Amino acid sequence: MTADESLDRAEAQVGRIESLREQLERTDDAEQAVEILGQISQLAKDIEAELQRAKRDADARPR
Repeated sequence: MTADESLDRAEAQVGRIESLREQLERTDDAEQAVEILGQISQLAKDIEAELQRAKRDADARPR
């Protein structure tokens, strides 16, 4: 996977976080809020991994 692909995936995941954040604002159910926050947390970890992959790929490219 290239750095650009990793960045594209991270950007898509940010969009998913935004959607989940909107759901969180609309819910009054505490259990659902906890579930949504868990999903946001996992996506944040996934984004960090994608960014690390992009950085490694960019650093590995010959200059």
